[in-house]
Amino acid sequence: MNKKLAIIFFLSTSGIVPTAYAAKENVLELEEVVVTGPLQEKVSESAVPVTVLSDEELRLKVGHSIGETLKNELGITSQSFGPGVGTPVIRGQSGPRVRVLNNGIGSNDVSAISPDHATSVEPLLAERIEVLRGPATLLYGSGAIGGVVNVIDNRIPGKLPDKLLGGALEQRFDSVADETSTVMKIEGGKSNLAYHLDGFYRDRNNLDIGGSAIDVTAAQATDPTLDVIQNTQGYIDNTSAHAISGSAGVSLIGDPGFAGVSINRLENNYGIAPDGTGETTRIDLKQSKYDFKSELKNPFRYAESLRMKLGYTDYQHTEIADGEPGAFFTNKTYESRLELTHNPLGIFRGMVGFQAIAGDFAAIDKSTSEVIVPQTQTNSYGVFAVESFNIGALANQLGVRVEDTTLDPQGLSSLNYVPVSASASSLWKMNDSNSLNLAVTRSQRAPQVQELLANGYHDATRSFERGNIDLREETSYNLDLGYKFKSDWVRAQIDLFHNWAGDYIYQQRNGEFIDGAPVLETRQADATFMGYESKLIFPLMQNHLGLVDLTLFSDFTRGQFVNGSDVPRMPPLRFGFQIDHTKGEWNTNLRLTRGEAQTHSGDNDTATAGYMLLSLGTQYQLPDLHGADVMVFAKANNLLNENIRNSTSYLRNFAPEPGRGAEIGFRVSY
Repeated sequence: MNKKLAIIFFLSTSGIVPTAYAAKENVLELEEVVVTGPLQEKVSESAVPVTVLSDEELRLKVGHSIGETLKNELGITSQSFGPGVGTPVIRGQSGPRVRVLNNGIGSNDVSAISPDHATSVEPLLAERIEVLRGPATLLYGSGAIGGVVNVIDNRIPGKLPDKLLGGALEQRFDSVADETSTVMKIEGGKSNLAYHLDGFYRDRNNLDIGGSAIDVTAAQATDPTLDVIQNTQGYIDNTSAHAISGSAGVSLIGDPGFAGVSINRLENNYGIAPDGTGETTRIDLKQSKYDFKSELKNPFRYAESLRMKLGYTDYQHTEIADGEPGAFFTNKTYESRLELTHNPLGIFRGMVGFQAIAGDFAAIDKSTSEVIVPQTQTNSYGVFAVESFNIGALANQLGVRVEDTTLDPQGLSSLNYVPVSASASSLWKMNDSNSLNLAVTRSQRAPQVQELLANGYHDATRSFERGNIDLREETSYNLDLGYKFKSDWVRAQIDLFHNWAGDYIYQQRNGEFIDGAPVLETRQADATFMGYESKLIFPLMQNHLGLVDLTLFSDFTRGQFVNGSDVPRMPPLRFGFQIDHTKGEWNTNLRLTRGEAQTHSGDNDTATAGYMLLSLGTQYQLPDLHGADVMVFAKANNLLNENIRNSTSYLRNFAPEPGRGAEIGFRVSY
């Protein structure tokens, strides 16, 4: 660790628990409870880092994608592919290592397969977003060494509302792309019936940026044949988009539990930042999703609850190159879950369950009829268990998951994998001020279909993708150590992690070109990841002028292969401060983030420069205004108008992050 990094680490490692945007004077706040986990534990009782966004904090942080919504949380960045795409990166892990859920069921789009594919889960509709790590992730899949992101939108009501008609209307405008978005929700219930309707519409123009769109020198360093004839200044061409979605759900609710169904339709058309050669690519995405969810309370002896979830997703998108259909991806997936939460057995409380996923995936080039990924039937079955128990001052959790995954590609032999994962964590509450937590995880995942079988030109990534059918299961051993401190004058939190990944699967340019397109090759090698997340909060003022908190924060991830080379697309060292002011119904925050240069870019990739990101946000609430709650909010982003290149992005040299912009909006709930 160099001297500069050591100083930053020393200043920031005291860490904090997240500051609450919605803190009100003379109001008792209830602590956030994690509902994604098996036992709905409190955030402070988790032995691994947990992120929860809800209510006013979520409304202020909501972005165009899940990745953008979470990108300022500790240890989380966004793998942007222009403004149309933003999937979460947790501790340097992305794709299949971060499972995105919608109400506890996988999104089952193709966002985990390639970075240019937008996730179908929409943060504008979210009522709550939870990010989990550790044993609880084994409930939802093996190999999620980054974590699990669950977006909860109450599409299938689980409780009977207290009125027949309620809902919310939200309107936003963002100057950075002249974007307008409208969200509407209507829900209610009577007797034993509850219903939910929601929808959103988004429309935007090209994205404004600070400086030029293409870093020509860096782009030609990785592709010497690239002839840049168009390089826009102050905006990124072909980044306009429009999306529309609607959902309907209904539930039958009674004392024994509930059962409900929902349907959702999403259409999203967005552009990919061009490479300067004059060619353009857009993605036309369509998805239909059908879900069933039920819960029985105390169904039989020893059982506290029995939950069932069934989902069917029909996903497809076409990549339109220069107005002509190109790569076509389709994914039809059935997913089912059965979860049994048992009554306490001695000191043990927990859940056991079964999960089954059946998918039908294919990718072809419509213009040439060439197969990019052969049609493949995938069947995966998993059994899992998570148990919690207390011994004295120690709160412990154990988890295990075993899967059997079979892929049947058309014209090829079947492939079979049996990933086995296990995890253990412990939280030691030494006293009211100090706690120490430790988590150890063995996580194993099967290679996914595109990593194994891709062999063709992909329009949106502008590369020839080559899979590796000889890939083995990826096995990761993860160690997580954390410390929390709280007192009247300071609150602190630091989390250290070290991951040893055997047979780590990754994509990287190999320096070859096919018909002028760089070859993006799937490889496998042992790697290590290490880093930290920390926060420190000082209450600076609390009087008739309001409450002022100062937050210092920092996070860092380093990924390296055992041969000494760098894992590609790692986030940089980040640190900064945030000042929060609260008075009555008014909340304001100022945040400055410094991102250091990322010089460990990996073979055949380019470094990214450091940046300063300054933002300002404010919100005002009008409770019970003629029977409705009204919130007005505004944000100013990238006030310094910096040209920021995202080191986790495949398009870092073609699509910088958004420039200076202002977002305003309101939300009415009734």
